[in-house]
Amino acid sequence: MQSLNKKKLSLKIISLLILFSSLGNNNVFSQEETLKFTLDDILKLAKNQSLDALIAKNSFRSSYWAHRSYKAMFLPSLTMDATLPDFNRSIAQITQPDGTIDYIGQQNLTNYLNLNIKQNITFTGGQLFVRSNLQKLDVLKDSVITSFLTNPISIGLIQPVFSYNSFKWQKKIEPLKYKEAKKEYINAQETINLKAINRFFDLVLAQINLSIAEINYSSNDTLYNIAKGRYNLGKIAQNDLYQLELNLLNSKSALNRAKLELQTKEFNLISFLGLSNKKKIYLIIPQEVPKLKIDIPKALSEANKNNPEIVRMTRHLIEADSDVARAKAENRFNANIIANYGLTQSANTLSDSYRDPLNSQQFSFGIQVPIIDWGEGKGRYKMAQSNMEVVKSSIAQQTIDFEQNVFLEVMQFNMQDEQVMIQAKADTVAQRNYNVSKNRFYIGKISVTDLNITIKEKDSAKRNYIFSLRRYWSYYYNIRQLTLYDFENSLELTENFDQLIDRKVYPEP
Repeated sequence: MQSLNKKKLSLKIISLLILFSSLGNNNVFSQEETLKFTLDDILKLAKNQSLDALIAKNSFRSSYWAHRSYKAMFLPSLTMDATLPDFNRSIAQITQPDGTIDYIGQQNLTNYLNLNIKQNITFTGGQLFVRSNLQKLDVLKDSVITSFLTNPISIGLIQPVFSYNSFKWQKKIEPLKYKEAKKEYINAQETINLKAINRFFDLVLAQINLSIAEINYSSNDTLYNIAKGRYNLGKIAQNDLYQLELNLLNSKSALNRAKLELQTKEFNLISFLGLSNKKKIYLIIPQEVPKLKIDIPKALSEANKNNPEIVRMTRHLIEADSDVARAKAENRFNANIIANYGLTQSANTLSDSYRDPLNSQQFSFGIQVPIIDWGEGKGRYKMAQSNMEVVKSSIAQQTIDFEQNVFLEVMQFNMQDEQVMIQAKADTVAQRNYNVSKNRFYIGKISVTDLNITIKEKDSAKRNYIFSLRRYWSYYYNIRQLTLYDFENSLELTENFDQLIDRKVYPEP
């Protein structure tokens, strides 16, 4: 009987070793049902087809059209106004030469056409214009009386004096906005990369946890069956048997949780990437990390040159300065000059209305002088100055915090490759220790408690290795986002903005 039990025990041990070997060489899912992706694959998919990528692209396009509209402000514009026709039937009040008033019915039909070319002047804040007008009036009585009024050409200037010149300030601010939009788009790509990394390693960890849970459940089932045989032979205590049974129950519960967690993390990644949820995903863990050390002065230099936050702070300073200039201009003497010179003529026929035109001139000089406003203008000016100082102080502090953040991120990253190496070694050692402890338990050399410790250490070491890989890539892409620089390839990050906009369809103004 003892010989039969020993034979069964040997068979179970052999079966267990074969099971461990097969589990170590097989994927979690069958290859026929899964799509395999590396980390690089996930990053490319996220950039090309995720919802976040689509939002970033359209956000940049919106900024492009805003910039295009700004540039169009400084190009000549041609507009046409027309009233075709304007019919008026009414009773008009007519004053007679003797002073009496009569009311006479009238019917008029007016047609009006105006062409207007305008050009904004950046340096002065004024506007040049060229106009051409044509008006036809039909007085409808017993017979139609027709007359034409023309202004073949009229050239004029509208020029504010001592006023706030919005064109000058827009010339400073708007290019910065567009530069900021470009940097923000590249920054958004790095945000997408970070999201992809987080979801990648969430699923990797879920796959690892499921693999651990399956192996532990199978192992605990085998160990429990072996323990029952050894208990029947009186070689282990009852409490050890109960402990192994509890391990089996806990491992079954952990296996169920791992399956649910895997489905959740897989759905999160599929949803983020915009993939079909009819396929399973298996992620290939990156086995190596680049041997890369980032130079702190280089990182600070690239961050100060490329980060959209730096461009935004510069823009905020100019905008605050613009607000001061506006408040100052509104609190002092202002004037407007309107000058116009042209030709005009009227006649009963269209051809005669363009013959021998007469000169037409207009000149006006209007002023606005604040006399009593009870300090309202001065208050706005002082508020703008105070806000300017607040912006300066805030930006100075933000600059310090920004550079400190870059410094700390680089310091943390430069230690991560060693941490990955340490955790990889720890994972290997823990696995070997577990294999040795498991074999020693089979021959009764160690207790269940000692075996449980090695199981926990094995599982923890595997997870810690995944955590170290995750930290490495997260820190690296954090630094890429801060600096918009690829330190692995020594390249400044950029994008093909022509392709985003399709300049063949929408050329630059």
